[in-house]
Amino acid sequence: MAVTEQQVRQALSGVIDPELKRPVTELDMVRGVKVVGDQVAVTIALTVAGCPLRHSFEEQVARVLGPLGVIGTHVEFEVMTPDERAALTTRLRGGRPEKTISLDPKTRVLAIASGKGGVGKSTLTVNLAAAFASRGEQVGVLDADVYGHSIPHMLGIRQRPVVVDKMIVPPVKGDLKLMSIGFFLDENSPVMWRGPMLHRALEQFLSDVHWGEIDTLLVDMPPGTGDVAISLGQLLPKAEVVVVTTPQSAAQEVAVRAAEMAQRTGGRVIGVIENMVGEVFGTGGGEQLAEDVAAPLLGSIPLDPRLRECADAGEPLVEVDPESETSQSITAIAAALAASRRGIRKQLPVIA
Repeated sequence: MAVTEQQVRQALSGVIDPELKRPVTELDMVRGVKVVGDQVAVTIALTVAGCPLRHSFEEQVARVLGPLGVIGTHVEFEVMTPDERAALTTRLRGGRPEKTISLDPKTRVLAIASGKGGVGKSTLTVNLAAAFASRGEQVGVLDADVYGHSIPHMLGIRQRPVVVDKMIVPPVKGDLKLMSIGFFLDENSPVMWRGPMLHRALEQFLSDVHWGEIDTLLVDMPPGTGDVAISLGQLLPKAEVVVVTTPQSAAQEVAVRAAEMAQRTGGRVIGVIENMVGEVFGTGGGEQLAEDVAAPLLGSIPLDPRLRECADAGEPLVEVDPESETSQSITAIAAALAASRRGIRKQLPVIA
């Protein structure tokens, strides 16, 4: 029995836009369907020309139409008109007014903070994100370490965000979404901005980026207690804070300041991670920090060169070798954080 156009359109509901994470039928991206025997041609309207993920659409169309007895599939691509992009933006916002946080009310925000640089905060952020994704969560990562933006390199994400009307669609890697100031700079250019410009950029990342229905947003905070950290405390007053330190007392004492600043700006410190434990840095700083800030020690991560090697290669160690001792330690911390889930309960305006 020959396949019908209606059957094809129903099957296309299983084709998911890899960036927007919604069915192409729901997003009105299917422009046309033509059936000739066991051959089907599908026309899909992309948000912008030159979409780097076209192959994903082609693979998904072939996969969902195969069970219908379709032997050959051909996918053609067109580009949405300005009016269609505006309508898509309105649909994705779900009636949410501009200049409000674009996170789903159920999304949990975890701010990964440190008192100073060099404690492995960003490396732990990407590995925790991978650990949450391995648990089946939809995860977003906001690289708020504006001056030291390294998350795109550590996750191996090269494509830039897509702008649809006034909405920014973040690049994806599997179930991870990422936004970083690094996507908007040429090569390795330095960020030479003062406080007000940084605040506006972070505000835009929270109000204009389409994060979608993610379960957890991990924010890689800048080290210390400077302008960016204060702005994020104002913009995300319901964030839960995890403080990273290395074992030596000098790092632990500085980390206390980051924890106190988070508390003063409305955040709640829910745990401490002790990183780089071993002969070089010793042990014990994490326990002391946890006692000082009245929060639990979530775990201790050994000083492992593979964490650095995998980060340089753009692949989190948790994905490359999930059975390693270090990966298991990070996965256990993610499990502990998942067990303490709290989350945002109402839509929050962005504080200008």
